[in-house]
Amino acid sequence: MGSLTAILLATPIFGFQLTLGPADTVATLPPAALSTNWLLVQEAEQTAGEAAAATADDSGGGDELSDEEYARQMKRRAELTRIHRPLGIATWGAMTVTLILGGIQYHNLYGFFAGQDSNPCVTGDAIFGQSQCYGTPWPHMISALVTTALYSATFTVSLMLPDPDNSDEGDSEFAKTLRMHKLLRWVHFGGMLSQLLIGTIIANNMFGLDRANDYGTLQALATVHMLTGIVTYGALTWAGALMTF
Repeated sequence: MGSLTAILLATPIFGFQLTLGPADTVATLPPAALSTNWLLVQEAEQTAGEAAAATADDSGGGDELSDEEYARQMKRRAELTRIHRPLGIATWGAMTVTLILGGIQYHNLYGFFAGQDSNPCVTGDAIFGQSQCYGTPWPHMISALVTTALYSATFTVSLMLPDPDNSDEGDSEFAKTLRMHKLLRWVHFGGMLSQLLIGTIIANNMFGLDRANDYGTLQALATVHMLTGIVTYGALTWAGALMTF
């Protein structure tokens, strides 16, 4: 019995080794010494357990979602996705019409590199008639307002989509596609803001601009407006195609 006790006490535990004398020495140890050694082992075990728990907390284990919260977010994402996709398609369709009508309006008023005395409105070659050369371009304006409303709704829903799986992280093909989709979101968002600003300036003759005295300036603004529209439309089309095909 004394030899077995000596072996147990001499075994390394958590990096500590208790070295005792011969078996008869262990046999003569007082009960208080054996109790002290046992307390040391217990304290070492408790310290190791606390360190492991602290390591788990530091690694982010406490940030994990509960099963209930995860299920709630995934359900919310599915519900918003059913809204986001139709809104995105409607926005793309409205923007297509707006871009076409804007191109017609640009052609009528300024032609393509035409001068003040040689644009279609002056030569009588305006598409849809000479009534398109003055007053408010209602078809283009109404289409632009509808596009803006649909785009605003689509963009807002995209920001509300929860992603408990962090799907845009990692090197998978889907993660890369999603990151590009989100990047393009900010490209066409910036384009929409620019479109609204420039379009408002042109439509309301702000800063005293008029076609008779500031034809070149208005033509330059209209050109930037149209090119920005093309870039915005391209970014929106690309973003939608990434998540569709």
